[in-house]
Amino acid sequence: MFRFKREQAIVNVGGVKFGGQPGEQPSVLCGTIFYQGHKIVEDEGLGLFDKKAAKRLIDRQTELSAETGCPSVLHLYARSIQAFQSYLDFIDGVWSGPFIIDSADAATRAAAAALVSEIGYADRAIYNSISLATDEAEARSIGDSEVDTAIVLAYNPSEPGVDGSLAILETGGRVRAEGLLATAKDLGITNLLIDPAVLPLGSGAGSALRFSVAAKARLGQPVGSGIHNAISSWSWLSKKETAIRKGCDASAAAMQLLSAADFLLYGPIEMADVIFPAAALADILIAEAVRDLDIAPGEAHPLHRLI
Repeated sequence: MFRFKREQAIVNVGGVKFGGQPGEQPSVLCGTIFYQGHKIVEDEGLGLFDKKAAKRLIDRQTELSAETGCPSVLHLYARSIQAFQSYLDFIDGVWSGPFIIDSADAATRAAAAALVSEIGYADRAIYNSISLATDEAEARSIGDSEVDTAIVLAYNPSEPGVDGSLAILETGGRVRAEGLLATAKDLGITNLLIDPAVLPLGSGAGSALRFSVAAKARLGQPVGSGIHNAISSWSWLSKKETAIRKGCDASAAAMQLLSAADFLLYGPIEMADVIFPAAALADILIAEAVRDLDIAPGEAHPLHRLI
């Protein structure tokens, strides 16, 4: 294990801290709810869903977070702004922590940034994401909102790999006039969370592991990923039984954390029972490994909570 020479930023979003040196902060785990195809969603456009089932899933993530010491974030995915409004109305009574704004539709994401600003939730919101695909209209909406935290997606199709991902962040590489980090700051984003954009297994997914180390060493910002995407895209694994698939998900999560990641977009919130123990184990191992590097984990760290 290692200690970065560069000072590592710690970002505080709604009381949840991201970043720092390996072993300093517990990993932040972000479970997705209302995702495309989620069985609890009855109408994706209107945001109609089984509220009892949703509450059970959210409560379970909360319980595991309290038990392990790994902070949690609710990753909200919506197909429309009507759905976002429905989901936000619901979580008002069941979730008090940070949440991620996400949608496949840029206009919906942008409208959600305006919505959370209007209702006073901007300080808890994490915009997902600022990327190569962010156009002028979406950028204007982000800048006009009160949201100050965003995931910056370091996807660079013109130059895949670690160097290309760093280039898209710092200079824009061969495809942008400026880097995404500068763009995000121009839009009022003061809390930057870096995501390399995990590719399918066999197409470069493993570079996300090395990117975490390289990006933290170079930029000093919190880094994480949706390493689950590499597992869900593995066609060979999809034919295996559930226990095997869950085991691979847990293994990938632990490997990403052992590669210096500060947070995980761990996929469907139903996976909380698998991911939280795996992440807590990784956090404990890292904390023990850096004891002689003058890094002391906080009181709520899994090392103190579970050992």
